[in-house]
Amino acid sequence: KTITGQSLSGSTDQPCAMISGEKANAAGQSAANSSLCVPGSLDPAKVRGKIVVCTRGSNGRVAKGEVVKDAGGVGMVLCNAAASGDDVSADPHIIPAAHCSYSQCIDIFNYLQSDPSPMGAIKTRDAELGVKPSPVMAAFSSRGPNTITPQILKPDIIAPGVNVIAAYSQEVSPTGLASDSRRVAYMVESGTSMSCPHVAGIAGLLRAKYPKWNPNMVYSAIMTTANRGGNDGVGIRDETGSAATPFSYGSGHVNPVRALDPGLVYDTTTHDYLNFICSLRPTDTQGLLPVSLPLPLDILWTLLIRVFHGTDSNPFQCSKGANRPEDLNYPSISVPCLPSSGSFTVKRRVRNVGGGAASYTVSITQPAGVTVIVDPSTVSFDGKNPDEEKHFKVTFQVYDPVKAANYVFGGIEWSDGKHHVWSPIVATTKCG
Repeated sequence: KTITGQSLSGSTDQPCAMISGEKANAAGQSAANSSLCVPGSLDPAKVRGKIVVCTRGSNGRVAKGEVVKDAGGVGMVLCNAAASGDDVSADPHIIPAAHCSYSQCIDIFNYLQSDPSPMGAIKTRDAELGVKPSPVMAAFSSRGPNTITPQILKPDIIAPGVNVIAAYSQEVSPTGLASDSRRVAYMVESGTSMSCPHVAGIAGLLRAKYPKWNPNMVYSAIMTTANRGGNDGVGIRDETGSAATPFSYGSGHVNPVRALDPGLVYDTTTHDYLNFICSLRPTDTQGLLPVSLPLPLDILWTLLIRVFHGTDSNPFQCSKGANRPEDLNYPSISVPCLPSSGSFTVKRRVRNVGGGAASYTVSITQPAGVTVIVDPSTVSFDGKNPDEEKHFKVTFQVYDPVKAANYVFGGIEWSDGKHHVWSPIVATTKCG
């Protein structure tokens, strides 16, 4: 049987005997330690000349290969535990190795237990394009909800951040291990440090086409045009293979081509942000901010003046009436603390950047247990004023408090037949 894993290492020269780390424990070492291939846990007499199957966790992925090599092993299969699911990485292991998913490793362990003399070989193969399903959420990707301000959905967006080819310093080895003398000009890297440049590049592309756009229009275009499905026709999955939610992917996976022609944008102004600050009325930051609050708004304004320049008052005067964080003109909608009876309404406005006259009609993906109504359901632009904006309201009414007690997900999409402007919705009756 052939199982496909991931690695940047070479091949074993020939089929070799295999052993699980659990059964290769050294004297005085527990099977739990040796199954993880932590330093000193493997018995060289049991490992020498064999491919060792190690479980992910405790020490680093490439460090496990070093432990196997030091014990005389010739290769390693790195197996995910259940928590890591299908999240695998192409690492530059110092011995032939393959990182395999949890579901694949069930088969591997079954083989090791059923065959008294298990054999295996690790063989390299070319990278594949168009792998399905794709994209899939990485296990290390941060998840919502937003614990500081739950009225703002986080994350905003996802972008390619796993196994990305990137320039690499030749001052250090590709593994970072002291025993690794290799030097490379390029590496395969994973993490936020890989996804951020993709988004920054798309933002630069948008600014090149629309030099007068402000940052809020740029991120609105990126968010509202993102993909919510995979290349297999199914919604984006998490690392376990289950359906992901906006708490995993926000508005979706970036689509730079669609972002270049978003149709509508949510333009969040300086006054919007200042009223948002007014609405928070912070009383206890517990060290989350670099200053102690509460602060008088004039002092807060002084701290933020370099960012919020160009307003017509200094210090900024909070608008009279109720300012609510849910009303920030953001491209997504998050409503915690929904009333179990009655209704709750948030406000939004959109600007036509599609050029010319246009009429957009809304479609609604209803969250479980909640009825969502958008008023008006159609917005029309005459195309004469490039700064023309249309206001609308989104009203929530809970009809099943049991379902709505947990976070539920939906969305609204404005379309003129050509453009599709999506905003995810997250809602719950829970507060705090």
